[in-house]
Amino acid sequence: MSDCSFGLWYDFRNPAGANRGFASFYQQTMDQISWAESMGIDSVWLTEHHFMDDGYTPSPFVLAGAIGERTTTMRIGTNLVVSPLHNPIRLAEDAATLSLLTGGRFSLGIGQGYWAPEFEAFDRNLINRPSLLEEGAEIIRRSWSGSSEEFTGKRFSKPGLPVTPVPESNPELLVGAMADVAIERAARIADGFLSTQNHHHPIYLDALDKVGKSRADGKVYAGQWAIIADDPEREWARIGEYAMYQINMYIGMGAFGPVGTIPQFTDPAQLLQAGSFTLYDPDTAIEAFTTMLRATPQIKDVHFWAQLPGESVDSGSARIELLASRVVPAVRARLAENAEVPA
Repeated sequence: MSDCSFGLWYDFRNPAGANRGFASFYQQTMDQISWAESMGIDSVWLTEHHFMDDGYTPSPFVLAGAIGERTTTMRIGTNLVVSPLHNPIRLAEDAATLSLLTGGRFSLGIGQGYWAPEFEAFDRNLINRPSLLEEGAEIIRRSWSGSSEEFTGKRFSKPGLPVTPVPESNPELLVGAMADVAIERAARIADGFLSTQNHHHPIYLDALDKVGKSRADGKVYAGQWAIIADDPEREWARIGEYAMYQINMYIGMGAFGPVGTIPQFTDPAQLLQAGSFTLYDPDTAIEAFTTMLRATPQIKDVHFWAQLPGESVDSGSARIELLASRVVPAVRARLAENAEVPA
C-alpha cells in the first residue's frame, strides 16, 4: 500500500473583493484546518510572499506554530519559503523550534524565488538566487546538527557557534523548483522535491540518477492545481474567476517567465485549455491519482489548494469534505488492492 498522504495548500490571500477582515479570515481558516484533520486530511502546506496587496502570507512560520497548536497528527510543511530572502541560521532556528513544538511534524520546504521587488526589499540580488539557496541549505543542515564548525561562503557565513536547541529529529529539508537545472539542484541537495506540476516528476527522478542517488529513494511532495467536485464544470463556472486571479497574479510576478513575456488570461476557460488547472469528478479523480501513485511510488504527499483567493472558506470546505470522504479512501483502497496482488 502506498504511504502517500493527502493534504491542503494555503497562501492566505485575501483580496479586497472578498470583503472580510484578515483576523476573521485567519480564524476561519484555523478552524477549517483542525476540522480537516478530523476528516482524515494528513498534511497542510504553507507558502510565502511579501508586499502583496491581498496579504499573501509573509509569515508562514507563525501560521505553522498556530496550526501545530490546533492539530495533533497533521504534518505541517512549507511549500515553500523563499529562503534567499532570509538568514539561514534564523530559518534553521525557527524550523527546529517548530519541529520540537509539534513532535517532529514539521518539514521545511524552500525555493529560490523569482519576484524582483522582494529581493530588492530584502537587499538581495536576484541573480544570486542559486548560490543563496544552496549555501543557505548547507548552513541549515549544519545548524540542525549542532555543529560548531565555521562556514564561509560567497553569500553567507556561519560563526563557530552551535545553534541550539537542535531538533530531536531533523526536519526534512525539501526544495521546490520548476526549471530543469533547478530540479537537478533539488535532487542533489534536498531530502525531497516540492513539485507544482506533475510533469516535472520524471525530470526529478532522472536528476537523481544524474547526481548519483537512487531514484527509488526519491521523495516527491506534489502540489496540485486541480478542482474536484461532483459537477466540476458547474463548480468551475462558480470559482473560475478566483483561479484566474490566482494564476494571473503569479504571471504578473514572473513565476512562469520574465515579467511581461507571458500573457495573462482573460477567461477562466483558457486556464483549462492551457492545463493550468484540471477538473475532476470524484470517479475521474480516483482513477487519475491511483494511476499516478502506482506509476510514481516516490510521491509521498499530494496536496490541493484549500480554497482559491477570494473564495469563501466554507466554499473550500465543501471540496475538502468531498476529497476526504470519497476520493482519498477510494484511492487508498485501490492502492491496497494493488499491493496485495502477488508478484
